Amino acid sequence: MPRFSIIVPVFKVQGFLRECLDSVLEQSFTDIEVIAVNDCSPDGCGAILDAYAARDPRVRVLHLPENVGLGGARNAGMPYATGDFLFFLDSDDTLTPGALRAMADRLAETSDPDVLVFDYARTYWWGGTRRNVLARVLAEAGDGTFTVAEHPEILELLMVVWNKVYRRDFVQRHGFAFPPGYYEDTPWTFPVMLSAQRIATLDRICLNYRQRRQGNILSTTSRKHFDVHEQYERVFAFLDSRPELASWRPYLHRKMGEHCLDILSKPDRLPAGDKAEFFRRTAELFRKHRPEGPVPAELRVLTGSYAGYRALRQTTRVGKGLGERQEQARRAVAGRIKRGWSKLDERRALDPDLAVYSAFSHRGVLGDPAAVYAKARELAPHISGVWVVREEQVPLLPPGVEHVTPDSPRYRQVTARATYFVNNVNWPGSLVKRPGSVHIHTHQGTPLKYMGADLLDKPGARQGFDVPQMLRRADRWDHSLVANRHSELVWDRAYPCHFTSLRTGSPRNDVLVRATSDDGLAVRARLGIPAGHRVVLYAPTRRDYIRGGHIDRVDLARFAEDLGEGTTLVVRLHPSLADGPARGLGLADLHRRGVVVDATDEPRVEDLMLASDVLVTDYSALMFDYANLDRPIVIHADDWGAYAASRGAYFDITADAPGHVSHSYRELAWLFASGAWQDAESARSRAGFRERFCAFDDGRAAERVVRTLMLGERVEEPVSVPAPTRPAAHDLLASS
Repeated sequence: MPRFSIIVPVFKVQGFLRECLDSVLEQSFTDIEVIAVNDCSPDGCGAILDAYAARDPRVRVLHLPENVGLGGARNAGMPYATGDFLFFLDSDDTLTPGALRAMADRLAETSDPDVLVFDYARTYWWGGTRRNVLARVLAEAGDGTFTVAEHPEILELLMVVWNKVYRRDFVQRHGFAFPPGYYEDTPWTFPVMLSAQRIATLDRICLNYRQRRQGNILSTTSRKHFDVHEQYERVFAFLDSRPELASWRPYLHRKMGEHCLDILSKPDRLPAGDKAEFFRRTAELFRKHRPEGPVPAELRVLTGSYAGYRALRQTTRVGKGLGERQEQARRAVAGRIKRGWSKLDERRALDPDLAVYSAFSHRGVLGDPAAVYAKARELAPHISGVWVVREEQVPLLPPGVEHVTPDSPRYRQVTARATYFVNNVNWPGSLVKRPGSVHIHTHQGTPLKYMGADLLDKPGARQGFDVPQMLRRADRWDHSLVANRHSELVWDRAYPCHFTSLRTGSPRNDVLVRATSDDGLAVRARLGIPAGHRVVLYAPTRRDYIRGGHIDRVDLARFAEDLGEGTTLVVRLHPSLADGPARGLGLADLHRRGVVVDATDEPRVEDLMLASDVLVTDYSALMFDYANLDRPIVIHADDWGAYAASRGAYFDITADAPGHVSHSYRELAWLFASGAWQDAESARSRAGFRERFCAFDDGRAAERVVRTLMLGERVEEPVSVPAPTRPAAHDLLASS
């Protein structure tokens, strides 16, 4: 008996069907059966299904003699199911990698509940991805099982059939089945959820819900949308048959009203001539099943006429437009006031004892600016340091840090009078550089990928970037800090501006250069890493060849298992991916289960480097900083060709790597299983890499910046090894 019976109704989806089936059959969890129901599809779907069944015994195909609709096709597949759990997958949607394994693990963890609800992401035809906006409900449900009475918020999730799996004997015992018509999920989902005694959740994106440009049934203009009324009649009939559920009538009555009004408001659902009739039928249904008590304010329109509904809609639209115009006017006046105050402040002399800091677009006291700030407090305490931070970051600031929020009156006063500006990204275009001010740009590490003006030849990589504007902002730089000759050459090429390069080293790397073996112990304890464990830090970067920037190159659960006992896998995603769907694609769930440690939210990446024994990355600039620790580095470059072609790279990291290079997961696993990740060859590669890219990092970078640029002292450049007699292989800058 398989664990999952995956029932796939199929109708006119030949362009998406292979992708759907592949996403199922290529899962790492294989204890499944697929029951594909060809609902008399007039295109090539039947032949596609037969071809899959011929080569994979897990696939069974039912060819229906006539079209019965989505619900009927699902019903036709259920009698053939033999699995523990039923999963109804629409044939234009896809499973995310590792989804079935995550479901199976969660089902075992919760002792086979009646229903497991999991997360999904909408994937749009133009390439965008958006996670379910109510994903927090899944996390808030907790680790155990519950009923809807104990956690009613679960009913606020999209009431569809495909974001859940159902224990088959539970479905059979209650005789659940799908009715004909549109919105067939409604009279299935509400009865199922209200009947379930044990519901569990999985806070992981398991399914990509395809948003088609055309062809989506519910986005087709048709009178079939009137079916929603009959579907809710079925819901209320179920409620009437279960007196113990009577308390749910007000809730379901409200949901019905909201659902029908939503359909009515959509411009592409109902024929224009049928909207009045749809409203009348909705109002009749609303009156018929109305419970005792007041009508919610947003639904009172259903107690009146269609003319009243239309008048209210028109009034709302007019009010919204008026509000937008008032807001535009308010902003224009505020802008004039701000500019007036700025001009007044700019007439005052610069304060030679005032420095302004920012890092990562005002995300906190971080990176190179933080290291310079700390050293300035030590060596130049007379210089006041003020940080620019976002409002939400203020509670996270260390005690005693003076700060302002962007575009506040205090921000404008401080930036108008400060002498020193320290940042690792560009200041906003509204900040005017005054004569005599000193702008220190620290960058964010050594560049492997194209930056600045070099992006002009990479239209995909510079999407959303205004390169000319970027260069105009870089014109304000006075000093550019560099950690090696490679960076010096790149910044001169990528930012053709009038700054002076300073061979200071990277201030944030001072702590790495001076590190001892005990420096990471406190971080390990905070992250819950057992004493004595080997720590593998996995830090992938974002991709420019895929919309959204994230793609799973490594199966984290498998990697953690293959690393074996006594090893902890710590994962840190690129900061730009922290708030997107990437963590929902398994990382958050693996962290919850203790399989890996998700350290994406750790503010100081330096702490993670100190706490780890080895770095695994693809093309992240983190490798250049990590090399200062002289600890093993493994480069996982299974898509180097695509990455380099889409983003551009200054040299071939696979040819001049800081350690071993893997081109497939099999090679990566072998490097750790064999111990080659820390062999003599790895050490030789790392030594050459350090010689080239850690040349100016001597542990005194922050001190050098403060003494040279703030105190005006003469400080010698770091003593570095002699430059190589020949450039490294495949180096774009070799001829510079």
